[in-house]
Amino acid sequence: MRKAVEAVRKGDMGIKKASAAFNVPKTTLRRRARGRNKRAKEGNKDLGGRKPILSEEIEVDLVGYILKMEEMFFGLTMDDVRKLAYQIAERNKLLEDSRDRPVYINRDSFGHDWLKGFLKRHPNIAPRTPEATSAARARGFNRAVVSKFFDVYEALVDKYQFPPQNIYNVDETGMTTVQGTGAKILAMKGRRQVGCLTSAERGQLVTVVVCMNVTGSFLPPFLIFPRQRMKAELMDGSPPGAVCVCHPSGWMQLEIFSQWFDHFLTFSGASKSHPVLLILDGHSTHVRNLDVINKARDFGVMIICLPAHCSHKMQPLDVSFMKPFSTYYNTEVAKWLRNHPGRTVSVFQIASLLTPAFQKAATAMTAANGFRKTGLWPVNRDVFQEHEYAPSEPTDQPMPDSSITTLATVENNFGRALLT
Repeated sequence: MRKAVEAVRKGDMGIKKASAAFNVPKTTLRRRARGRNKRAKEGNKDLGGRKPILSEEIEVDLVGYILKMEEMFFGLTMDDVRKLAYQIAERNKLLEDSRDRPVYINRDSFGHDWLKGFLKRHPNIAPRTPEATSAARARGFNRAVVSKFFDVYEALVDKYQFPPQNIYNVDETGMTTVQGTGAKILAMKGRRQVGCLTSAERGQLVTVVVCMNVTGSFLPPFLIFPRQRMKAELMDGSPPGAVCVCHPSGWMQLEIFSQWFDHFLTFSGASKSHPVLLILDGHSTHVRNLDVINKARDFGVMIICLPAHCSHKMQPLDVSFMKPFSTYYNTEVAKWLRNHPGRTVSVFQIASLLTPAFQKAATAMTAANGFRKTGLWPVNRDVFQEHEYAPSEPTDQPMPDSSITTLATVENNFGRALLT
């Protein structure tokens, strides 16, 4: 209808010809083209006896405000939007017609019918479940931080000309004997509670250290079990080449990260004639580890530390690998429970359940996507969109030079400077 009206008004076609060409009723087209239909504007027509209280321009501004608040991690709920729309209408004196009040107004907010129509008129917004993001991460990821990091990162890559197979990222994740939230299941409609079997109320956590390079080569995983002593049964069914250590907490420690670094040197083949770049977060076991610093200097490993509270955006493993890895692991745990009724998962099954999940998630495409989305390879400091910096705008401030840490084997004083 819109195209037909435009064709008639421009004089390109007559009423009869445009009606046939665009397959619209001739009498309707005549009324629209001559502007005789009070409920229609151009090709649009309001249905029903009422029209929206807010004008199209006001609604567009409201949509922009909703999207801006969502980008800043202060998203509005549906009740917030209904109340805000009421306040806008009241301030602009759009509620004087009492005939509109019973349908659109509910106390101090617009009703659910208005919200339903508003979402229908603006399909680019929809109710979504937000992902919890800490205030520290919202403040930490800002333009100053990203820019300073890439100043250091680009200089390091340009100086040593690392090929993609020599750029690595390492990170830890926790796997428990109780699977996390699984996929949706089919159940009786209307049932108030739907359950899914887990091995226990609270599980034991095993730390898994994962490392990959740009080309998709993954080091065998490094597992930290929450035990005092090692038992060979813990490694039954583990991925080939995997290494297992024990610590009562099950968490990464200084001496354990030193053991992992030996594992890294073995599989990466790093040396002064074959330097590699290792990207990691700022955990104290990583950057406050003199043993690792000395080994990195001796074996030609350049280490660069990501800025604080930015790993959710800038760490390749966090961006592309950890989520599918966790999902595949949860699926394996659920499958094991189904095939072993009456039993529960213990730390002795972790390695065998982790193996198929790791093999499914550890693909070359996953690694390449992680480095590309973070701008680490190909190197691209402009990879992040403007809206991704929006949460930090209220507290945006310059970052001190000390926030980016590099460990280079060619400078003799870098190790001491890092630990001061």
